[in-house]
Amino acid sequence: MYTLCNISDVALVGGGQYPQPGEISMAHNGVLFLDELTEFKRSVLEVMRQPLEDLEVTISRARFTVTYPSSFMLVASMNPSPSGFFYDPSSAVSASKGEIQRYMGKISGPLLDRIDMHLEVSAVPFEKLIQKRRGESSLLIRERVIRARALQTKRFASIKSVHYNAQMQSKQIREFCKLKKASKSLLKTARERLNLSARAYDRILKVARTIADLEAHKKIHSKHISEAIQYRSLDREGWI
Repeated sequence: MYTLCNISDVALVGGGQYPQPGEISMAHNGVLFLDELTEFKRSVLEVMRQPLEDLEVTISRARFTVTYPSSFMLVASMNPSPSGFFYDPSSAVSASKGEIQRYMGKISGPLLDRIDMHLEVSAVPFEKLIQKRRGESSLLIRERVIRARALQTKRFASIKSVHYNAQMQSKQIREFCKLKKASKSLLKTARERLNLSARAYDRILKVARTIADLEAHKKIHSKHISEAIQYRSLDREGWI
């Protein structure tokens, strides 16, 4: 489901005099895509925090309370800076540190914490655009994802409320995301340098578990932790 940046908080989470489900409930068991994330009103984005955590949204009125499901995958896109170039040495247009701080300030830290992966997409040079070499096919990627999901289904077969890695709570994380000494040291260093919250720490472990599943590894190795940390780009100092 694609959502425009001029949407109201009621339209997003639901509500009204006679409560109706919003976009996040309409996207239940699906994908909610927010384009140009920094163009949304901050108040609109903030109302998503609790539904992202609880997987449901509750609307209270004087005489009754309505609860709608909101278990969705949030995908969002944004420019890396107001100009869109973000310290690009090849561009004549750039943004100052203050401008980037104001730009990124539209998205709160608690909301970013609830987003598992932050991916930077660099501009593609012309030389690569005209290359004839093809990348990995979507069919092969799909097969790898299906195998990883099958592993997770088997892993959580005895747990009623958990079906895949992203749904793991603290108890499951401790059980299925055990780390060796080198991986623990790497994660400790990352948490200290990036000032990661406990929520971000848990999400790194979940992503690392998924990366290991995609490679059909029973255990999480240092390379999986390292890759998962790289997917927290908005926590890095370079962004501010």
